[in-house]
Amino acid sequence: MASLPTLSGRGVVEAFARDGWQMARQRGSHMILVKDAHMATLSVPDHREVAKGTLRSLIRSSGLTVEEFAGLAGK
Repeated sequence: MASLPTLSGRGVVEAFARDGWQMARQRGSHMILVKDAHMATLSVPDHREVAKGTLRSLIRSSGLTVEEFAGLAGK
């Protein structure tokens, strides 16, 4: 099992962008990502470091595994 990388909010958005997610809007400190043919939206906090539990929840909502996300993040 791959460990979760430590990423900023912008780093998380970049990793999800490699999987086809697009930033739809930003309201305050949260960036909203959408993907065609995917019902869920992802709300990524624009923090220096995204909490591990938050990152794991985002990965689960996106339909990816931790290993797939780690590959996208380049870590």
